[in-house]
Amino acid sequence: MNPIWTQIVIQGVLNRKKKDYGKKQYSDYQIAKGFRELKIIALRYLKDVILISAGVGAAAFGLESFLLPNSFIDGGVTGISLLVTEITSWPLPILLVLINIPFILLGAKVISSEFAIKTAIAISALAVCIYFFHFPQITHDKLLVSAFGGFFLGAGIGLSIRGGAVLDGTEILAIYLSRKLHTTIGDFIIIFNIVIFGFAAYFLSIEQALYSMITYLAASKTLDFVVEGIEEYVGVTIISTHSAEINEVITHDLGRGVTIYNGKGGYGKRGTVYELEIIYTVVTRFEISKLNYEILKIDPNAFIVSSPVKDIKGGMVKKRRLKV
Repeated sequence: MNPIWTQIVIQGVLNRKKKDYGKKQYSDYQIAKGFRELKIIALRYLKDVILISAGVGAAAFGLESFLLPNSFIDGGVTGISLLVTEITSWPLPILLVLINIPFILLGAKVISSEFAIKTAIAISALAVCIYFFHFPQITHDKLLVSAFGGFFLGAGIGLSIRGGAVLDGTEILAIYLSRKLHTTIGDFIIIFNIVIFGFAAYFLSIEQALYSMITYLAASKTLDFVVEGIEEYVGVTIISTHSAEINEVITHDLGRGVTIYNGKGGYGKRGTVYELEIIYTVVTRFEISKLNYEILKIDPNAFIVSSPVKDIKGGMVKKRRLKV
C-alpha cells in the first residue's frame, strides 16, 4: 500500500478518534476501514458542495430574473434585504451578508460550527453571484413573477438545506426562540413574516405586498417539497449489530440523547430470531445528514427509519454541550 496515502489516512481519519491518539501501528483492517471512512467523508462534502452551489444558482436566478426587476419581496431575512434595497437603493448583495451575520453566529451556538461555516459560505456565494452575474428578466406578468420567483428562491433554499446550510437565517432564529419561549417554529415564522409584509404594504404598496405573499407561499411550498417534508425534529430508529459504536457516536460526537430497546430480529424463510439493541434518537433536520453518514461509516447494513416529529416536550431534546 502506498505509504503516503497510508499516512494521510492515519493522520486524517484514524487519529481523530481519542482512543487512537499516540498509536503507532495500525492493522491492514484499520487502514482499509480508514480509507473507507475517508471516501465517505469526501463524497459527503462533494455532495454538499454540489447541492449548495445549485441552491445558490437557483436563488440568484429567482431574485434577478423575477423579484428584483419587479420590486417584489419574500419573507424572512431575504425579504428584509429586498425591502431595504427597494427603500434605500442599497446593494442587495451587501445587505444579504450584513443582515445574516447575527443569524450565522447564532447558528454556530444553536446548531453547530460546521453548519455556521457552510451557511456563511453559501450566503457569501449568493451575494457574489448576484453582484457579478446578471440573469435576464424573464417576464413582466406579476402573477408569474410572484409564483416562479418564489419557486426558484424556495428551491435554492431547499437545496442548500439538503447540503447542510441555509440561505436565510430566519429558521435559525425561529429554532432559538422556540426553545426559549416554548413556542412552535411555525408560529414564529408566521408572525415574523406578517410584520415584514406589513412594512412592505406601508413602504411599497398593498398590491406589491399581496403579490409578495404569493411569492412567499410559493417559496415555502417549494422548499418543503425539495427537502421532502423534513420537519424541525426528526425521530430516527436504528437497528444494527454495532449498536454500541453507534450509541457512542450519537451521545459523544453529536451530543444527542438516545433510548435503547432490547429487541429481537428475524429474517429468512425460517424466521431466524436473534437478540439485538434498537436505538432511538431525535435530531434536527440539519443533523440528519451527518447522522446518516456517521452510521454508514460504522455499519453500511444498518436499518434506519426516520420520521418527522412534532411538539416535543421533556427529555434531552436540547443538544448538550460537548466536552472538549
